[in-house]
Amino acid sequence: MRKKALLAILGLSFTSAMFSKDYVVSTQNTSLIFKAEKGKKSIFQYYGSKIDNISDVYNAGLNMNMETYPAFGLNNKLEKVVAITQPDGNMSLDLVVDSVEQIKDENGSKTVIILKDKIYPVEIKQFFRTYTNTDVISTWVEICNNGKKPITLYQFASAYLPVYRGENWINHMHGTWAAEHFMEEEMLTNGQKVISNKYGLDNTKTDNPSFMISLDGKLNEKTGSVIGGTLAWTGNYKIKLNANNQNVTVTAGINEENSHYILDGKQTFVTPEFAMTYSNSGKGGVSREFHKWARNYKLHQGNRLHEILLNSWEGVYFKVNQQEMNNMMEAFSAMGGELFVMDDGWFGNKYPRNNAQSSLGDWEVCKEKLPEGIGGLLESAKKNNIKFGIWIEPEMSNTKSELFEKHPDWIMRIDNRDLTTGRGQTQVVLDLTNPEVQDFAFGIVDKLMTEFPQIYYMKWDDNSCLMDYGSSYLPKDRQSHLYIEYQRGLENVLKRIRAKYPNLIMQACAGGGGRITYGILPYFDEFWTSDNTDAIQRIYMQWSISNYYPAIAMASHVSATKNHQTGRIVPIKFRFDVAMSGRLGMEIQPKDMTAAEKEFSKRAIKAYKSIRPVVQLGDLYRLVSPYDNKGLASLMYVTPEKDRSVVFVYKISHLIDMKLPYIKLDGLDESKLYRIKDLTPNNEKNPCRLNGKVISGKTLMEQGLNVKNLLKNQYSSLALELNIVQ
Repeated sequence: MRKKALLAILGLSFTSAMFSKDYVVSTQNTSLIFKAEKGKKSIFQYYGSKIDNISDVYNAGLNMNMETYPAFGLNNKLEKVVAITQPDGNMSLDLVVDSVEQIKDENGSKTVIILKDKIYPVEIKQFFRTYTNTDVISTWVEICNNGKKPITLYQFASAYLPVYRGENWINHMHGTWAAEHFMEEEMLTNGQKVISNKYGLDNTKTDNPSFMISLDGKLNEKTGSVIGGTLAWTGNYKIKLNANNQNVTVTAGINEENSHYILDGKQTFVTPEFAMTYSNSGKGGVSREFHKWARNYKLHQGNRLHEILLNSWEGVYFKVNQQEMNNMMEAFSAMGGELFVMDDGWFGNKYPRNNAQSSLGDWEVCKEKLPEGIGGLLESAKKNNIKFGIWIEPEMSNTKSELFEKHPDWIMRIDNRDLTTGRGQTQVVLDLTNPEVQDFAFGIVDKLMTEFPQIYYMKWDDNSCLMDYGSSYLPKDRQSHLYIEYQRGLENVLKRIRAKYPNLIMQACAGGGGRITYGILPYFDEFWTSDNTDAIQRIYMQWSISNYYPAIAMASHVSATKNHQTGRIVPIKFRFDVAMSGRLGMEIQPKDMTAAEKEFSKRAIKAYKSIRPVVQLGDLYRLVSPYDNKGLASLMYVTPEKDRSVVFVYKISHLIDMKLPYIKLDGLDESKLYRIKDLTPNNEKNPCRLNGKVISGKTLMEQGLNVKNLLKNQYSSLALELNIVQ
């Protein structure tokens, strides 16, 4: 009785004894249904809108009748997600249900299907996790070798999801350095579509392990049935969509290429989470669910408002020195800035960091450049009433460094092969499979924070892929574990940092936007979107990223004109209006700005501070896509209470008398009146004609705003605040 009472108090319900066959994993608005009977296959039946009566699924013919986790070796016609070689050479698995367990807790619920092979001591636990107040369900597996002898894993996906075969379209992101995250949408034809990466480290420079798939035609922002998925893994990944005339199957997980894994007896292999959500409100509905889930469950400190920062990189590049840093802090503080970040170029004494060719690993302040050290910079920050941050790249070294001279065995390399180098022809990757190297990487942060606890922010960079597939630490027969064990080593380091320094703000950077995944973000507060700071290209990249990742994590900076990457000359207002749609920052040399630009920046920064909670914590509604070639782009953020909103409009084409669509707003209360405020007028005494106007939510959403006469010039833009009239 005492045990039953305790379980009731904890909210636990063990259903293995009931075996009612059909099990439901439910969120507020969605249901996932599978059938499980002891000794039989576990069968996936349904995923979509919430179902109140399970019989409706069967009566309407909506059941999929496909295995939840199909294994290789028996009945090999369809896609498989797990493949194992047994100790005796048998390459098959025959998995049947042993039990099902459903557990509720304060953050949602967890459902576990325990599958066992009929003959061999292999057990697979398939998990489905819900999250309170979101429509996200995550899934992963644990592969358990309950025998004494090792088995070899050749395939080990996190998820298998059957999808209705209709007119399916897919949304995903693709790119390269400085052009990351460009959105692509295409009809899914019969055959295979694969989204993957093999870089080893900076794995979102090309593809991103996130996608949406429609069930009923071309993807739309506001309407249509859409499933969204994202893999929470920062290493090599593979998402495969296999379409035929009957169905579409989605497999997602670690990319198994060159990564077969020997699992010793009594050991368990855990796959990363795959998160999915379903919406009847188009792409926008999927995005808002991912954003809520990210802020509440995945981002480190996901609901903590972010400061407006100035990063030194494009201002000085490697020419860091005490006086320049002091001057930049003073100038930025005068504009209302809150945080200064000293980027690359501050370290190394035997080999001063004057370019990309030396010094990584030698994490000591360059006395020549910074004679007063970090302590002097912190004093300057305090004097200017501004916080201080610093750039590091803990996973890397250069062949020209004291670290490389002392520890050549810490470098990823292949015996009997020439060493491959990256950036500056000298950059190499440290072997984070090695616990000693993990201690070193943790020690970089720990030493800085111990000596200078006033450091508020760290930019963690990675400017290389994993180039040489070789580890002096891993045994010769376990070299195929390298891609996976590297990520586990990195995760160990980050867990230690977060355990000791939970309040430290950290940015995930990887040569730009090379590490934007939910695998890395639980240890970081934000990500660097791209090294390309051009406002026009950022509109496209930030639009794509917003499909899966929230504004609070998206670093968006105002940079110089002409832009350092594209050479484009864009007005300061346009640059600010674009950057204000994410986490606002600056990437600029203040002394190169005109007095007028500084004055405008001061006003824009003040305006952003007033709307920061709306942008960083509000619900996103994308209104007019830059990818639709309508001459402009527009998006807005709305508070959950619908009492405040911020609308951004950008003119991205410029022709005389060109057609421009009305901007129909979304997410407002149609029964309320809203007063409009022009946040960033070029002349604060002469705001746009919409300033002060009171318009009903109904009109704003059904009819919209005519902005044609407000966007007359090239690179025209609007940033508007809407407040309910009491």
